[in-house]
Amino acid sequence: MKTIGLISNLEQDKIIDLLEEIRAWLAERGVKLLVDDECARRVSWSYEACLREELVNRVDCLMILGGDGTLLHGARLAAPAKVPVFGVNMGRLGFLTEVDMPNLFKALVLLLNGEYAIEERMMLEAGVIRDNQTSPPLMGLNDAVITKGGLARLIRLDTQVNRQHFNTYHADGVIIATPTGSTAYSLSAGGPLVVPELDLLLFTPICPHALWGRPLVIPPDNEVRITLQSDQADVMLTVDGQLGMQLQNGDVVLIKKSPYRARFIKLNHQTFFDILRQKFTESAFKRESG
Repeated sequence: MKTIGLISNLEQDKIIDLLEEIRAWLAERGVKLLVDDECARRVSWSYEACLREELVNRVDCLMILGGDGTLLHGARLAAPAKVPVFGVNMGRLGFLTEVDMPNLFKALVLLLNGEYAIEERMMLEAGVIRDNQTSPPLMGLNDAVITKGGLARLIRLDTQVNRQHFNTYHADGVIIATPTGSTAYSLSAGGPLVVPELDLLLFTPICPHALWGRPLVIPPDNEVRITLQSDQADVMLTVDGQLGMQLQNGDVVLIKKSPYRARFIKLNHQTFFDILRQKFTESAFKRESG
């Protein structure tokens, strides 16, 4: 690798020294570090920087410093350019990141030596049909969520799979997740865990007003259509918890597999089940210790 891009949303006092340390370490090995303009402004970066949207077209991989939220953003940015992402956990839980901060430079040695694999993961996209016009699709790695706001009233969601009526839900909302997103909001709503190597869509209702409202596993080439049949003013479509738009009565939300795939750099031999045991144990310990 000759050029590594870097994205981070950490505050200046937490990253400025680390960025310089990473840049110097890479420079000694003939590798260039390129940061995005937002990060450069925060830390008064005196070296080359570029627009975040251009970064993925100029690098061999994209390093993400932060938690899963930062990595979700980076994965969406990198997927169309087929650039692999390398996640360094500086957050709380870090389901998606590859290494924790204390192991960063050991991991970089493996990366520069080519001792890694690329793991591809399915992504989804969601668009809204309103007045016979379809919005530009929002791409996500984890999930697309339709949910009500602060009012207590349930919303009515008519659901079709491949244009075939499946169910009409009275619920707080629904989650359509990828296998990667099965460990996120869908899991909290009672959805199953899914190994990330699979391609599928996971439909999970949020607090449905019916005892038989259960999650549904859908083939990846199927399209989900959800029509909002409630006139509440605070219903939202959100993708990865970061992108979204407000919905109106009669809007049709289309969710399907994205043509793009996220590419993750894997440096160790940890399995999905190893990560689950580790992260769930860490999460339980942090809750118990306050």
